[in-house]
Amino acid sequence: MFSRTRYIKLSLTSTVKLSSGYELPVVGLGVYQNNDCKPACLAALKHGYRHIDSARMYRNEEQVGHAVRESGIPRSEIFITSKVNNPEHGYGTALAAVDDSLKKFGFDYIDLMLIHSPLSDKARRLETWKALIEAKKQGKVRTIGVSNYGPKHLEEIREAGLETPAVNQVELHPFCQQKEIVEYCNKHGIIVEAYTPLIRGGWDDKIVALAKKYNKDPAQFLVRWSLQRGFVPLPKSSRPDRVVSNADVFDFEISAEDMDVVNAMDRGKDGAVTWNPVDAP
Repeated sequence: MFSRTRYIKLSLTSTVKLSSGYELPVVGLGVYQNNDCKPACLAALKHGYRHIDSARMYRNEEQVGHAVRESGIPRSEIFITSKVNNPEHGYGTALAAVDDSLKKFGFDYIDLMLIHSPLSDKARRLETWKALIEAKKQGKVRTIGVSNYGPKHLEEIREAGLETPAVNQVELHPFCQQKEIVEYCNKHGIIVEAYTPLIRGGWDDKIVALAKKYNKDPAQFLVRWSLQRGFVPLPKSSRPDRVVSNADVFDFEISAEDMDVVNAMDRGKDGAVTWNPVDAP
């Protein structure tokens, strides 16, 4: 976990150390629902991003791979994430999914592979996790984690005596702060990644006013809030100009008083704007 003080010293090249020993850049580009994500990826890499978050469900791993190679930046300097899709849960199917993702990306390894959600059942979730552990042992994946996991699902892994996920990626923004999940992850050394940190543009007048106070737009303000909470935000845009703008967040710091105002906006699960399957049985 990176320090929650002196945020002004952060930059797009700043990283947080994962339990696997690898370094995760503190801001990533999300490419969900972007079937033509190559321009966004190229803009991101050109302007300093070194972290791209994809998934098998997004069907754009191949484009991400092309962008990485076309960027001219060494593969070793770019952190790439993908996720095992829900219908692929199970030991053999998850291992096959990793191999297929490697082929689509055109990479020798994937930096971080997640279980995309807990939407199967306990037995298949654990078999999928065991498959990711094996893929890591084989060097196909460097770090493994989960997404949309609530404390119950994380406890399944702990109770089974298996390796603790390095990352849990969840919907997380001022209206849906996932307090119970964040508390669990902080206690167990799991880095929290925040997807949908921009609330899909659904900000209210208070957020707009606060952003204006800092001469920033609401998207920039929200990314900054996420960083100052110790999360790793994954802002998404298909527009190259917005990709660049969303990362212009390292020249200001939100005051403690204004952080308190935003922290008080939590609506719990009612504030979610995506599928948010953290309570799956």
